[in-house]
Amino acid sequence: MAHDRIWAQDTAVAGTLTAREERWPIGGKFTISRGVKTQARVVVAKIEADGLTGRGECVPYPRYNETPAGVISQILAFAPLLRAGLTRATLHERIAPGAARNALDCALWDLAARQTGKPVWQLAGLSEIQPLTTAFTLSLDEPAKMARAARHSAGHAVLKLKLGRKGDEARLRAIRAAVPDARLIVDANEGWSPQTVEPLLALCADLGVELVEQPLPADNDDCLASIERRVAVCADESIHGLDSLDPIKERYDAINIKLDKTGGLSEALMLAEAATARGMAYMAGCMVSTSLAMAPAMLVAQGAMLADLDGPLLLENDRPGGITYDGGVMRAPAPGFWGA
Repeated sequence: MAHDRIWAQDTAVAGTLTAREERWPIGGKFTISRGVKTQARVVVAKIEADGLTGRGECVPYPRYNETPAGVISQILAFAPLLRAGLTRATLHERIAPGAARNALDCALWDLAARQTGKPVWQLAGLSEIQPLTTAFTLSLDEPAKMARAARHSAGHAVLKLKLGRKGDEARLRAIRAAVPDARLIVDANEGWSPQTVEPLLALCADLGVELVEQPLPADNDDCLASIERRVAVCADESIHGLDSLDPIKERYDAINIKLDKTGGLSEALMLAEAATARGMAYMAGCMVSTSLAMAPAMLVAQGAMLADLDGPLLLENDRPGGITYDGGVMRAPAPGFWGA
Protein backbone atom coordinates (compact mmCIF):
# COMPACT_ATOMS: atom_id res chain seq x y z
CA MET A 1 0.00 0.00 0.00
CA ALA A 2 1.05 3.61 -0.56
CA HIS A 3 1.23 4.30 3.18
CA ASP A 4 3.83 1.58 3.68
CA ARG A 5 5.97 2.81 0.78
CA ILE A 6 5.76 6.46 1.79
CA TRP A 7 6.96 5.91 5.35
CA ALA A 8 9.39 3.07 4.62
CA GLN A 9 12.42 5.33 4.11
CA ASP A 10 11.33 7.91 6.70
CA THR A 11 14.12 8.52 9.21
CA ALA A 12 14.55 11.28 11.75
CA VAL A 13 16.53 14.30 10.61
CA ALA A 14 18.28 16.63 13.05
CA GLY A 15 19.33 19.92 11.54
CA THR A 16 18.63 23.61 11.11
CA LEU A 17 15.72 25.23 9.32
CA THR A 18 15.31 28.47 7.39
CA ALA A 19 12.47 29.85 5.28
CA ARG A 20 12.10 32.91 3.12
CA GLU A 21 9.74 34.48 0.59
CA GLU A 22 10.76 34.87 -3.05
CA ARG A 23 8.98 36.81 -5.80
CA TRP A 24 9.11 35.67 -9.41
CA PRO A 25 7.66 37.98 -12.09
CA ILE A 26 5.00 36.48 -14.34
CA GLY A 27 5.38 36.97 -18.08
CA GLY A 28 2.63 39.54 -18.70
CA LYS A 29 -0.24 38.84 -16.33
CA PHE A 30 -2.16 35.80 -15.17
CA THR A 31 -5.93 36.19 -14.86
CA ILE A 32 -8.46 33.78 -13.39
CA SER A 33 -12.02 34.31 -12.20
CA ARG A 34 -10.79 35.53 -8.79
CA GLY A 35 -8.36 38.18 -10.04
CA VAL A 36 -5.06 39.08 -11.70
CA LYS A 37 -1.48 38.17 -10.73
CA THR A 38 1.72 39.76 -12.00
CA GLN A 39 4.14 37.82 -9.80
CA ALA A 40 4.41 34.46 -8.11
CA ARG A 41 5.06 34.79 -4.38
CA VAL A 42 6.60 31.56 -3.14
CA VAL A 43 8.15 30.42 0.13
CA VAL A 44 11.24 28.22 0.14
CA ALA A 45 12.13 26.09 3.15
CA LYS A 46 15.70 24.83 3.59
CA ILE A 47 16.77 22.07 5.96
CA GLU A 48 20.50 21.69 6.59
CA ALA A 49 22.02 18.61 8.18
CA ASP A 50 25.51 17.12 7.99
CA GLY A 51 26.61 19.65 5.40
CA LEU A 52 23.72 18.84 3.06
CA THR A 53 20.67 20.95 2.22
CA GLY A 54 17.16 19.88 1.26
CA ARG A 55 14.77 22.40 -0.30
CA GLY A 56 11.03 22.65 -0.72
CA GLU A 57 8.94 25.35 -2.38
CA CYS A 58 5.32 26.23 -1.68
CA VAL A 59 2.81 28.87 -2.76
CA PRO A 60 0.75 30.48 0.03
CA TYR A 61 -2.73 30.86 -1.44
CA PRO A 62 -5.16 33.60 -0.32
CA ARG A 63 -8.11 31.36 -1.32
CA TYR A 64 -7.13 29.25 1.72
CA ASN A 65 -6.34 32.23 3.96
CA GLU A 66 -2.60 31.75 3.56
CA THR A 67 0.00 34.54 3.40
CA PRO A 68 3.77 34.32 2.91
CA ALA A 69 4.39 35.69 6.40
CA GLY A 70 1.96 33.26 7.98
CA VAL A 71 3.39 30.27 6.13
CA ILE A 72 6.95 31.23 7.07
CA SER A 73 5.86 31.42 10.70
CA GLN A 74 4.28 27.95 10.46
CA ILE A 75 7.44 26.52 8.92
CA LEU A 76 9.81 28.06 11.46
CA ALA A 77 7.69 26.74 14.32
CA PHE A 78 9.19 23.34 13.47
CA ALA A 79 12.78 24.49 14.04
CA PRO A 80 12.93 23.15 17.64
CA LEU A 81 11.52 19.77 16.57
CA LEU A 82 14.00 19.59 13.72
CA ARG A 83 16.93 20.22 16.01
CA ALA A 84 15.79 17.25 18.10
CA GLY A 85 15.02 15.03 15.10
CA LEU A 86 12.03 15.34 12.77
CA THR A 87 10.41 12.71 10.52
CA ARG A 88 7.93 13.23 7.73
CA ALA A 89 5.42 11.14 9.67
CA THR A 90 5.70 13.46 12.67
CA LEU A 91 5.31 16.45 10.39
CA HIS A 92 2.21 14.85 8.91
CA GLU A 93 0.71 14.41 12.37
CA ARG A 94 1.56 17.89 13.68
CA ILE A 95 0.30 20.19 10.90
CA ALA A 96 -2.71 20.18 8.60
CA PRO A 97 -2.44 19.99 4.81
CA GLY A 98 -1.35 23.27 3.25
CA ALA A 99 1.54 25.24 1.85
CA ALA A 100 3.74 25.15 4.96
CA ARG A 101 3.64 21.37 5.26
CA ASN A 102 4.31 21.05 1.53
CA ALA A 103 7.56 23.02 1.73
CA LEU A 104 8.77 21.04 4.75
CA ASP A 105 7.74 17.64 3.40
CA CYS A 106 9.47 18.26 0.06
CA ALA A 107 12.59 19.59 1.79
CA LEU A 108 12.78 16.41 3.89
CA TRP A 109 12.42 14.23 0.77
CA ASP A 110 15.13 16.23 -1.00
CA LEU A 111 17.47 15.94 1.98
CA ALA A 112 16.85 12.18 2.23
CA ALA A 113 17.86 11.79 -1.42
CA ARG A 114 21.09 13.65 -0.79
CA GLN A 115 21.88 11.71 2.39
CA THR A 116 21.24 8.28 0.86
CA GLY A 117 22.45 8.95 -2.67
CA LYS A 118 19.14 7.58 -3.96
CA PRO A 119 16.59 9.60 -5.97
CA VAL A 120 13.25 10.35 -4.38
CA TRP A 121 11.38 8.22 -6.91
CA GLN A 122 13.37 5.22 -5.69
CA LEU A 123 12.93 6.07 -2.01
CA ALA A 124 9.17 6.33 -2.58
CA GLY A 125 9.00 2.97 -4.35
CA LEU A 126 8.07 4.50 -7.70
CA SER A 127 9.29 4.07 -11.25
CA GLU A 128 11.93 6.35 -12.71
CA ILE A 129 10.63 9.73 -13.88
CA GLN A 130 9.69 9.85 -17.56
CA PRO A 131 8.99 12.91 -19.75
CA LEU A 132 5.43 14.18 -19.55
CA THR A 133 3.08 16.18 -21.73
CA THR A 134 1.71 19.10 -19.74
CA ALA A 135 -1.25 21.34 -20.39
CA PHE A 136 -0.51 25.00 -21.11
CA THR A 137 -2.75 27.59 -19.47
CA LEU A 138 -4.49 30.44 -21.28
CA SER A 139 -5.32 33.33 -18.98
CA LEU A 140 -8.93 34.54 -18.73
CA ASP A 141 -9.61 37.34 -21.20
CA GLU A 142 -12.02 38.54 -23.88
CA PRO A 143 -13.08 35.88 -26.41
CA ALA A 144 -11.07 37.29 -29.31
CA LYS A 145 -7.92 37.65 -27.19
CA MET A 146 -8.20 34.11 -25.84
CA ALA A 147 -8.75 32.78 -29.35
CA ARG A 148 -5.63 34.61 -30.52
CA ALA A 149 -3.65 33.26 -27.56
CA ALA A 150 -4.86 29.75 -28.40
CA ARG A 151 -3.61 30.06 -31.98
CA HIS A 152 -0.23 31.31 -30.72
CA SER A 153 -0.05 28.34 -28.33
CA ALA A 154 -0.92 25.70 -30.89
CA GLY A 155 2.46 24.02 -30.35
CA HIS A 156 1.20 22.71 -27.01
CA ALA A 157 -0.66 19.43 -27.12
CA VAL A 158 -3.21 20.40 -24.44
CA LEU A 159 -4.59 23.89 -23.76
CA LYS A 160 -6.18 24.75 -20.42
CA LEU A 161 -8.71 27.57 -20.62
CA LYS A 162 -9.25 29.76 -17.59
CA LEU A 163 -12.95 30.64 -17.51
CA GLY A 164 -15.50 31.49 -14.84
CA ARG A 165 -16.96 34.86 -15.81
CA LYS A 166 -19.88 36.14 -17.87
CA GLY A 167 -19.30 35.41 -21.56
CA ASP A 168 -17.79 31.93 -21.19
CA GLU A 169 -19.99 30.55 -23.98
CA ALA A 170 -18.51 33.08 -26.41
CA ARG A 171 -15.00 32.33 -25.18
CA LEU A 172 -15.45 28.60 -25.71
CA ARG A 173 -16.84 28.99 -29.21
CA ALA A 174 -14.15 31.47 -30.25
CA ILE A 175 -11.32 29.30 -28.97
CA ARG A 176 -12.63 26.12 -30.58
CA ALA A 177 -13.02 27.95 -33.89
CA ALA A 178 -9.43 29.20 -33.60
CA VAL A 179 -7.94 25.79 -32.78
CA PRO A 180 -10.34 23.16 -34.14
CA ASP A 181 -7.97 20.24 -33.53
CA ALA A 182 -6.50 21.16 -30.14
CA ARG A 183 -7.13 19.16 -26.99
CA LEU A 184 -8.94 21.47 -24.56
CA ILE A 185 -9.62 21.40 -20.84
CA VAL A 186 -11.43 24.09 -18.85
CA ASP A 187 -10.86 25.52 -15.38
CA ALA A 188 -13.76 27.65 -14.14
CA ASN A 189 -12.17 28.32 -10.72
CA GLU A 190 -15.56 28.12 -8.93
CA GLY A 191 -16.97 30.77 -11.29
CA TRP A 192 -20.12 29.07 -12.61
CA SER A 193 -23.46 28.72 -10.84
CA PRO A 194 -25.87 25.81 -10.24
CA GLN A 195 -28.16 27.45 -12.83
CA THR A 196 -25.53 27.67 -15.60
CA VAL A 197 -23.37 24.63 -14.95
CA GLU A 198 -25.40 21.99 -16.84
CA PRO A 199 -25.77 23.95 -20.11
CA LEU A 200 -22.13 25.00 -19.98
CA LEU A 201 -21.01 21.41 -19.44
CA ALA A 202 -23.18 20.39 -22.39
CA LEU A 203 -21.56 23.06 -24.55
CA CYS A 204 -18.12 21.86 -23.47
CA ALA A 205 -19.08 18.34 -24.51
CA ASP A 206 -20.37 19.55 -27.89
CA LEU A 207 -17.08 21.41 -28.48
CA GLY A 208 -14.92 18.45 -27.56
CA VAL A 209 -13.62 19.73 -24.22
CA GLU A 210 -12.14 16.76 -22.33
CA LEU A 211 -12.40 17.93 -18.72
CA VAL A 212 -13.87 20.76 -16.65
CA GLU A 213 -12.22 21.71 -13.37
CA GLN A 214 -14.15 23.04 -10.38
CA PRO A 215 -17.12 24.65 -12.13
CA LEU A 216 -18.93 25.50 -8.86
CA PRO A 217 -17.87 26.94 -5.50
CA ALA A 218 -16.57 24.25 -3.18
CA ASP A 219 -19.34 25.02 -0.68
CA ASN A 220 -22.10 24.93 -3.32
CA ASP A 221 -21.39 21.95 -5.55
CA ASP A 222 -23.99 19.44 -4.33
CA CYS A 223 -25.97 19.61 -7.58
CA LEU A 224 -23.10 17.96 -9.48
CA ALA A 225 -24.27 14.64 -8.04
CA SER A 226 -27.68 14.91 -9.74
CA ILE A 227 -27.15 16.70 -13.07
CA GLU A 228 -26.08 15.17 -16.37
CA ARG A 229 -22.30 15.46 -16.64
CA ARG A 230 -21.64 15.02 -20.36
CA VAL A 231 -17.98 15.91 -19.81
CA ALA A 232 -15.78 14.73 -16.95
CA VAL A 233 -15.79 17.10 -13.98
CA CYS A 234 -12.67 17.42 -11.85
CA ALA A 235 -12.51 18.66 -8.25
CA ASP A 236 -9.86 21.25 -7.39
CA GLU A 237 -10.88 23.55 -4.56
CA SER A 238 -13.21 20.80 -3.31
CA ILE A 239 -10.34 18.37 -2.70
CA HIS A 240 -7.37 18.81 -0.39
CA GLY A 241 -6.02 15.81 1.48
CA LEU A 242 -7.21 12.25 2.03
CA ASP A 243 -9.99 13.29 4.39
CA SER A 244 -11.79 15.23 1.66
CA LEU A 245 -11.89 12.44 -0.94
CA ASP A 246 -14.86 10.29 0.08
CA PRO A 247 -17.29 13.21 0.66
CA ILE A 248 -16.97 14.33 -2.99
CA LYS A 249 -16.77 11.07 -4.92
CA GLU A 250 -20.42 11.20 -6.06
CA ARG A 251 -20.04 14.73 -7.41
CA TYR A 252 -16.81 14.44 -9.37
CA ASP A 253 -15.24 12.12 -11.90
CA ALA A 254 -11.65 13.14 -11.15
CA ILE A 255 -9.55 15.17 -8.72
CA ASN A 256 -6.74 17.66 -9.16
CA ILE A 257 -3.86 16.81 -6.83
CA LYS A 258 -1.73 19.80 -5.93
CA LEU A 259 1.05 19.52 -3.37
CA ASP A 260 0.17 22.86 -1.80
CA LYS A 261 -3.28 21.47 -0.99
CA THR A 262 -2.23 17.99 0.14
CA GLY A 263 0.59 19.40 2.23
CA GLY A 264 3.43 17.75 0.38
CA LEU A 265 4.52 14.85 -1.76
CA SER A 266 3.85 12.24 0.94
CA GLU A 267 0.09 12.76 1.11
CA ALA A 268 -0.16 13.53 -2.61
CA LEU A 269 1.09 10.04 -3.42
CA MET A 270 -1.28 8.45 -0.92
CA LEU A 271 -4.18 10.50 -2.30
CA ALA A 272 -3.39 9.40 -5.86
CA GLU A 273 -3.55 5.74 -4.82
CA ALA A 274 -6.73 6.26 -2.82
CA ALA A 275 -8.47 7.97 -5.76
CA THR A 276 -7.46 5.16 -8.11
CA ALA A 277 -8.80 2.57 -5.67
CA ARG A 278 -12.18 4.35 -5.72
CA GLY A 279 -12.33 4.44 -9.51
CA MET A 280 -11.60 8.15 -9.77
CA ALA A 281 -9.07 9.55 -12.21
CA TYR A 282 -6.65 12.24 -11.11
CA MET A 283 -4.59 14.99 -12.64
CA ALA A 284 -1.45 16.56 -11.22
CA GLY A 285 -1.73 20.32 -10.96
CA CYS A 286 0.25 23.26 -9.66
CA MET A 287 0.19 26.86 -8.59
CA VAL A 288 2.21 29.41 -10.56
CA SER A 289 5.69 28.64 -9.26
CA THR A 290 9.17 27.53 -10.22
CA SER A 291 10.72 24.19 -11.11
CA LEU A 292 11.51 23.62 -7.44
CA ALA A 293 7.77 23.11 -6.90
CA MET A 294 7.26 21.22 -10.17
CA ALA A 295 9.99 18.61 -9.57
CA PRO A 296 8.15 16.71 -6.80
CA ALA A 297 4.84 17.19 -8.61
CA MET A 298 6.31 15.34 -11.60
CA LEU A 299 6.42 12.22 -9.43
CA VAL A 300 2.67 12.45 -8.81
CA ALA A 301 2.03 13.12 -12.50
CA GLN A 302 3.68 9.89 -13.63
CA GLY A 303 0.45 7.97 -13.07
CA ALA A 304 -2.01 10.78 -13.73
CA MET A 305 -4.57 11.06 -16.52
CA LEU A 306 -3.24 14.54 -17.17
CA ALA A 307 -0.35 16.75 -16.08
CA ASP A 308 -0.94 20.46 -15.60
CA LEU A 309 2.54 21.50 -14.49
CA ASP A 310 3.24 24.56 -16.63
CA GLY A 311 3.96 26.95 -13.72
CA PRO A 312 7.52 27.82 -14.83
CA LEU A 313 6.31 28.52 -18.39
CA LEU A 314 4.18 31.35 -17.03
CA LEU A 315 7.16 33.06 -15.38
CA GLU A 316 9.63 35.45 -16.97
CA ASN A 317 12.46 33.23 -15.74
CA ASP A 318 12.88 29.92 -13.93
CA ARG A 319 15.56 28.59 -11.60
CA PRO A 320 18.80 27.50 -13.29
CA GLY A 321 18.95 23.75 -13.85
CA GLY A 322 15.20 23.34 -13.55
CA ILE A 323 12.70 21.42 -15.63
CA THR A 324 13.12 21.73 -19.38
CA TYR A 325 10.09 22.28 -21.61
CA ASP A 326 9.96 21.53 -25.31
CA GLY A 327 6.56 22.70 -26.40
CA GLY A 328 4.29 20.78 -24.07
CA VAL A 329 6.81 18.07 -23.17
CA MET A 330 8.53 18.47 -19.82
CA ARG A 331 11.63 16.62 -18.66
CA ALA A 332 13.06 16.19 -15.18
CA PRO A 333 15.51 18.84 -13.93
CA ALA A 334 19.28 18.46 -13.95
CA PRO A 335 20.82 16.00 -11.43
CA GLY A 336 21.17 17.63 -8.03
CA PHE A 337 18.39 20.17 -8.56
CA TRP A 338 15.82 18.42 -6.35
CA GLY A 339 15.37 14.88 -5.18
CA ALA A 340 18.20 13.24 -7.10
